[in-house]
Amino acid sequence: MMGHTHAMTGAIAWLGLAPPLAALPLLNESSRFVDTGIMATALTPAELIAGAIICAGAAMLPDLDHPSATIAQTFGPVTWLLSKAVSWVSGGHRGATHSLLFAVALGLGAHWLAGTYPLGRDIMVVLLIGLALRAIGVGIPGNKLGSAMVNIGMTAGLFAVFLSLGVGYAWLGLAVGVGCFIHVVGDCMTERGCPVLWPMSVKWVLPWKIGIKTGKKFEQKILAPVLSVAIVGLLYWRLAPL
Repeated sequence: MMGHTHAMTGAIAWLGLAPPLAALPLLNESSRFVDTGIMATALTPAELIAGAIICAGAAMLPDLDHPSATIAQTFGPVTWLLSKAVSWVSGGHRGATHSLLFAVALGLGAHWLAGTYPLGRDIMVVLLIGLALRAIGVGIPGNKLGSAMVNIGMTAGLFAVFLSLGVGYAWLGLAVGVGCFIHVVGDCMTERGCPVLWPMSVKWVLPWKIGIKTGKKFEQKILAPVLSVAIVGLLYWRLAPL
């Protein structure tokens, strides 16, 4: 699937799954209390939106194994070199990074980072915001350096807004894990499939017989608009009661 499709499915997965999971002990900020002294167990509107953006960015992470993919162009030479390294380590495109193991490992790693190293957590958040913006087309067509600069500026602006709104990131691991996993699910719907149970080499294709062709008319003209409507609908559903 294309980058924008992965990003949109990541946002949809977060908006659909995160609120019911927000009450889990490990996904709450232990220091965040309401005026009554009771720990808050629900995501704030700012956290819901921040999570959707971050999960959309995380849904791009498995394609770090592809130096020509959208993710490799996000921050210019930095992400391109990182992509080359990941491609070499993972055995090429749709290898280790397109697996359940990768999604779980990154989710757990992000959760540990969020609770242990605030600076590292912030760097990851900035990276994921940038990936989400790049995936949905933020930038200057035909100008990689200009696109990178625009992306950096908008990413910094969004991060500053989230900081001013007091967004907590105890749920960062969930967002990263869900984003990576939904990417794998999406690619399993294409004709090439993914090695979901890597290091086993067998590739899974789901649902059977559909075999969506990446970048073709169905994905661009039908699937993308449907996903856009789904995002708007889920946002309204989650935020309207607030």
